[in-house]
Amino acid sequence: MAHPKTAFRPAGCIDLRPNWPVAPVTSALAAIFLVANPAAAQDATLKSVTVNDRTAAPQADVTGFGDLPLRDVPLSATVVGREQLEQSGARRLADLTQFDASVTDAYNSPGYWDFLSIRGFTLDNRFNYRREGLPISAETSIPLDNKERVEILKGTSGIQAGTSAPGGLVNYMVKRPTNHDLRQVTLEATSRSSVLAAVDLGGRFGTDRAFGYRLNVASESLRPLTRSLDGQRQLVALATDWRLGADSVLAAEVEWSHKSQPSQAGFSLLGNSLPAPVDPRLNLNNQPWSQPSDFDALTGTLRFDQAINSQWRWSAQLGRQQLKTNDRLAYAFGCSAEGNFDRYCSDGTFDFYDFRSENERRRQQAASLGLKGTVHSGAVQHDLSFGLLHSTVRNRFQQQAFNYVGTGNVQGTAVVPADPSLTDENTNRDEKSLELSVQDAIRWTPRLTTWLGLRHTRLNRDSIRTDGSRATSYSDGLTTPWLSVSYKLDNDTTVYASYGEGVESQVVPNRAAQYSNPGVALPALKSRQFELGLKGGQNGLTWQVAAFQIKRPMSNLDACSRLGTTPCLGQYDGEAVHRGVEANAQWASGPWRLGGGVTLLDARRQGSVAEPATNGKRPTNVPDNVVRALVAWKVPTVQGLELQGQLSHEGRRAVLPDESIMLPAWNRFDATLRYQTRTAGRATTWTVGIDNVFDKRFWKESPYQFGHVYLYPGAARTIRLSMMVAL
Repeated sequence: MAHPKTAFRPAGCIDLRPNWPVAPVTSALAAIFLVANPAAAQDATLKSVTVNDRTAAPQADVTGFGDLPLRDVPLSATVVGREQLEQSGARRLADLTQFDASVTDAYNSPGYWDFLSIRGFTLDNRFNYRREGLPISAETSIPLDNKERVEILKGTSGIQAGTSAPGGLVNYMVKRPTNHDLRQVTLEATSRSSVLAAVDLGGRFGTDRAFGYRLNVASESLRPLTRSLDGQRQLVALATDWRLGADSVLAAEVEWSHKSQPSQAGFSLLGNSLPAPVDPRLNLNNQPWSQPSDFDALTGTLRFDQAINSQWRWSAQLGRQQLKTNDRLAYAFGCSAEGNFDRYCSDGTFDFYDFRSENERRRQQAASLGLKGTVHSGAVQHDLSFGLLHSTVRNRFQQQAFNYVGTGNVQGTAVVPADPSLTDENTNRDEKSLELSVQDAIRWTPRLTTWLGLRHTRLNRDSIRTDGSRATSYSDGLTTPWLSVSYKLDNDTTVYASYGEGVESQVVPNRAAQYSNPGVALPALKSRQFELGLKGGQNGLTWQVAAFQIKRPMSNLDACSRLGTTPCLGQYDGEAVHRGVEANAQWASGPWRLGGGVTLLDARRQGSVAEPATNGKRPTNVPDNVVRALVAWKVPTVQGLELQGQLSHEGRRAVLPDESIMLPAWNRFDATLRYQTRTAGRATTWTVGIDNVFDKRFWKESPYQFGHVYLYPGAARTIRLSMMVAL
């Protein structure tokens, strides 16, 4: 029996060895521009390129229009800045769900890597994540200590990514050198004595302060309230830049991280019943032989920016990510006694497996070239952008253990023997892609703008089992357009309408015993999105409302695998249609800050032949409504003291594809007290945070993942105390 985590888990690591020289291509782009516009070569007014402190994030590189304020771009995106990350105590990707009502959990097991859902679609950890704008694998633990901001694009992303799931993109932006000296130390302790120590140093030096640096070091002893979940993590990250002149900057950064921690095994249905929420401190991954999962990552980028003149500039960027993972779990999976392999037994017992996939190696490299500028044609202005991206992926695995070792129970009292025998094959994967993108914002009048985007991707993917069997190979050329029109109703309000596509590729598993067309590549799955939005702001208020519809073609591959359908002809099988409305706003005046959002989502499956009972039903683990709200008040009588309260509400969601069992809605309230003062002459910030103030018990999410129903409880009440000192 193939281990379900491996059978369905996306594998993503990239070995990118660009087979084209960077310098000639860069020179060619610049030459093309100068030939087309010879006057530019004589323009004496050059645009200055500088690196500024990124304490504010009114722009988002992930949109593809990073030079423009978000309020002017006809897209939906959220930027979670450094201050928000620090105040919330966010440590991992899953912690970002609190900042946007369209972002929810999608199989977020403590101790494992994270999955996000946006607009009801689970992001693909291989293709929907970026770091400094370059593709990375999110099949690892990604630290936030050295991140300046995290950008979240909502919706299809065909002009930002070659292939990706239609929910959106996540882009991590690292902290960069500061113009002024920064010396910051953070100490934090949470319930049951988890302890974090972190240092953040930045500044500039040398002639004309041309050299900049930013050093982040963090070490944390992980002792959460959940039992059998103790671990530790470390981070060392250095970002530098060199201002070669007024018009060029060379920047480099590297990040090393390590995390070792067991994961919390998911709970499940008990036969056909939804159990009451369990004590979140209980961990079924508690056998004497249970080991932590290890995540080691070495990631870095090198970037050069050059202004050609006051209107045009080009950039070149290289990135590399190297991951090593040991994935281990005392794995509770299914009930063979009752013939149900997607849930636990009615009496609370389950089948126990010893799962170990060690020395997983993922390597990803990317190289990009960009040219941006402005062209005037009479009264019409074109803001143009050209991009070239080459990337490669190389994933190498070993045989893994997935061995039945006995029967467990939901009380966590069973003790079973270990069996680390390597009995299951894994799948190695390789990928190469070359992407060319063109974007044009055409400003017809100061109020009316049309936006055009097009990306063409040449793709090559190969996979083979670790024993040399089931080889597949796939090549394709994919083109994804995007267009929009926006109109400024006044200086502070913009209305827009847009149409965009996203594309995914699937290959029928090369299992001749089950599929009648094994190893065949299906036609590209093109998602299509329509969006209508209104955004604006003034007098301390910013807001946006967007209505959208996404239609995503579906295949029958997941259903055939889960249901054991034989024979199965791999093919299209209907579509998923997600319609929704998002609204969010932030307001600040005097001592008050208010913010939050609401998402109403009608998601349905339609046209399925493989599972007709799911037609007209909601997809699993997708709430029908989500509300996030934040209130902050600066106490007038105590300078520097601020009280914050945050509410998260998620509506009902389906546990099973036929909606026969539903997960109830839940609410969680968090509170934070922050006090900014001076201690021994040093600026100091004290923070006391309480997550889940009322210690509520609830099922947080119900992912139907890897062919199995999982239930994850909301975390117990957790107290956090931190001190941040500027030295």
